[in-house]
Amino acid sequence: MSTTDPGVSWFKSSYSSQDGGDCIEVAPTPHTVHVRDSKDPEGPILRFTPDAWTRFVALVVATDQEPRTH
Repeated sequence: MSTTDPGVSWFKSSYSSQDGGDCIEVAPTPHTVHVRDSKDPEGPILRFTPDAWTRFVALVVATDQEPRTH
């Protein structure tokens, strides 16, 4: 089990389904972005630097905008 500072606020993507499945939650702090599975909030937490998280999100957005070939 991983924990974060109790003062951390978790946010779920606006793209998440209404039933709450298949989502991640993100808790940004000044030096770390915490990411966890919304179905298992007491489970492992991934931690990224804000720069790494920003680059990851930019890559996901860019990939999502590429034409699909299938």
